[in-house]
Amino acid sequence: MTALSALVRKDLVLYFSNRRAVLITLAAPILIAAFFGSVLGGPPKKPSRVPVAVVDLDNSAVSQSIARSITEDPSFEAKLQPEAAAITQVREGKARAAVFIPKGFGEGSTAAMFNPALPRPDLVIHFDPSQAVTVAMIKGLVTQHVIAAIGKAMSAGRGGAGFSTPFGISEVEVASGGASKYSAYAHSFAGMGVQFVLFMGIELGVGLLLMRRSGMWKRLRAAPVSRRLLLGSRIISGTAIALLLLIGIYAAAILVFGVRVEGSIIGFAAVLLAFALLASTFGLLIAAVGKTPEATRGIAILATLLLVMLGGAWVPTFVFPEWLQTATQVVPTRWAIDGLDAMTWRGLGLEAVAQPVVAMLACSALFAWIAIKRFDWEE
Repeated sequence: MTALSALVRKDLVLYFSNRRAVLITLAAPILIAAFFGSVLGGPPKKPSRVPVAVVDLDNSAVSQSIARSITEDPSFEAKLQPEAAAITQVREGKARAAVFIPKGFGEGSTAAMFNPALPRPDLVIHFDPSQAVTVAMIKGLVTQHVIAAIGKAMSAGRGGAGFSTPFGISEVEVASGGASKYSAYAHSFAGMGVQFVLFMGIELGVGLLLMRRSGMWKRLRAAPVSRRLLLGSRIISGTAIALLLLIGIYAAAILVFGVRVEGSIIGFAAVLLAFALLASTFGLLIAAVGKTPEATRGIAILATLLLVMLGGAWVPTFVFPEWLQTATQVVPTRWAIDGLDAMTWRGLGLEAVAQPVVAMLACSALFAWIAIKRFDWEE
């Protein structure tokens, strides 16, 4: 048995020998995620500046007026898009919905304005499955813009006896998983899994500080092993523990709460592994920069709570103000949660997690480099 494998095995045996602590570490995120998943069954009712895509397949004066009015509405962050691009943006969560103005809509809607006997053309709204509440607001605002545009067209003198609503609106959910639906449990388990695995990283880091206080690390340094080997073994064992915890958390999510990996299984595994490594190196970084176990634990818990809060662990990031949504794109916990969402209920392909995984690996490399350079073997 090599020195590295012996050190890793020792860490794993010590951690899992405390069965009560392991059980609590597994049970806490499962119970809290179950609570959040049941309570937060849907998105917020009034998000700020809803991102939508507008697709004009009619190209009439009426449809152009509708599209222009929607893009100028301060309630929307709207852009004209080609059909395929609009669907892709909704599928990837970059737009809440895509408003399709079908061919012939302008002529059909103005003709049906005062003649109930004529068929009514339908606007079609393709929406993100997690936006079932938001789409009602989108429909209401779009209705106003359509009526205003048709009213302008009718001002030329067309009219008739009686009045009827000149159009209808149908809804189509967009998700890569086909029949997959938005799952609040999937997001909750992503958030709580990230939060409690980071807490585990803190405990591993504080454990290193306690070992340093007892002189354990100084004695290990006297053995024929390098600094990199000793700290590298802690990274490997910490990653293995974090990965096993994440697997246990998601096993409960899948078996009990119906969470499904609708996207790439390989992508899902890659996100779990990348975040496990991130949590492990985060703990090592805490040990490297910490002064005492007592002071470090308090600061590390505060830092972790900020990371999970800004990463969207407690509530989805789309409820944040726009400036905060942009700012949190550099928070590593958001990469993890977005990647897990993409592989579960969003049902996206492997390419959707390439950026989150690379970002987490880069962050892990930085944490490990700082920790190895700065770790002090004596208190």
